[in-house]
Amino acid sequence: MGVAFLPPLFHRYNQAFFAQTIPCDQLRLSWSRRMSRAAGSYRRRGGLAQITLSLPVLSPLPASATHSTLVHEMIHAWVDLVLHRREGHGPCFCGKMEEINSRKTGLTVSIRHRFPVPPRPASWQARCDCCGAVTPYKRRVTGLACRTCCGRFSGGRWDQRFLLRFERRPASAQDQASWG
Repeated sequence: MGVAFLPPLFHRYNQAFFAQTIPCDQLRLSWSRRMSRAAGSYRRRGGLAQITLSLPVLSPLPASATHSTLVHEMIHAWVDLVLHRREGHGPCFCGKMEEINSRKTGLTVSIRHRFPVPPRPASWQARCDCCGAVTPYKRRVTGLACRTCCGRFSGGRWDQRFLLRFERRPASAQDQASWG
């Protein structure tokens, strides 16, 4: 599914749902190979707005996922460029989304997608110097002590002697993290 696929789709939906009101000359459409946490995004910087769709998230899914994500981002563009409002998923967005969904075109637009997105691997690991236990964490946490050692040697109370030491997780361990 290449970038050339997006403009005809955009024009079709601009006509069908927005009466050609979204200005094409102020909007750029693109695919992103790096965006892996969201299906799409809309942003405007200066005079140019941009709709970006995620290739890693959308490419393994049916075309309907791309269509609904594009229309979702087009609603953001419509609210911003036509209504001149700066709102995320506010009343204008939700009203337009409900209007599109009520047309029974087979296209379902929602605020949040439920597409399978691989979980982000933990980039930190906490190590207990007392018992040697290593636990993966997504972010550093200050003042965290080893539960096992606190339970065993301090009657279950937090003890500074068992503070965990955080270190960057090795890249090979992050690469091996898989999702089901």
